[in-house]
Amino acid sequence: MDMMARIEQAARALSQLGQPRAAVVLGSGLSDVLPLEGVLALSFGDVPGFPVPTVAGHAGRVEVGKLADREVLVQRGRIHYYEGYDLAEVVIPIRAYALLGVKTLVITNASGGIAEGLHPGDLVLLSDHINMLGANPLRGPNLDRFGPRFPDMTSAYDPELRALTKEVAQGLGIELKEGVYVATMGPSYETPAEIRAFKTLGADLVGMSTVPEVIAARHAGLKVLGISCVTNYAAGLSGQPLSHEEVIETTRRKAAELSRLLTALLPKL
Repeated sequence: MDMMARIEQAARALSQLGQPRAAVVLGSGLSDVLPLEGVLALSFGDVPGFPVPTVAGHAGRVEVGKLADREVLVQRGRIHYYEGYDLAEVVIPIRAYALLGVKTLVITNASGGIAEGLHPGDLVLLSDHINMLGANPLRGPNLDRFGPRFPDMTSAYDPELRALTKEVAQGLGIELKEGVYVATMGPSYETPAEIRAFKTLGADLVGMSTVPEVIAARHAGLKVLGISCVTNYAAGLSGQPLSHEEVIETTRRKAAELSRLLTALLPKL
């Protein structure tokens, strides 16, 4: 089955859940954020054409339900390039949501803090990204149904959505920082020398996800908002070894605050 057929098949299966116009992708340790009402759900394994997550902290479930009378899609967990999937497979869910009629994507992740002033537990709005994956999900024949061969990425993270999110966060008393995210392939964590190089390049945060999904979303014309939870200091900055357990623990501590922010924000999108 070719890629377009897989995406169409997935979208047909998801259409039984509803017709949401906004979607939220919840990253590592954040799968329980944002409870919905009147939920209809499918596991990734029950959506034809979908890849299946293999990493702890990623539930691998798509839900559609109501949030303040607004129908919202929530993807609990995600696929990563390092799991062995091709990048075109990693972004099948995003492209299926586009066919479903989603217009706005809110994407979250866990990250290591590189910039001075970023600390574990901080919530950070993504202002831009650097792709260090060595690959692009749009490689190969262009799927014209979604967008042009050479999509513009000047405003990958929508400025108006960022401004609105800052306003909502301020009203809730939630501190939001802002920064540039660099995506690496993983699954090994970065070396201290790599972190120094990324800082020189202008990166404030580092992680192993998000960028492929954002590229696919922008190719399809979706507006994107990115929010990262800093879970640890990046390699070499704290003198401590890095672990996935620390990532999950920190995101779970911040889950309530992120849920409060998204609950207030999504009805305004």
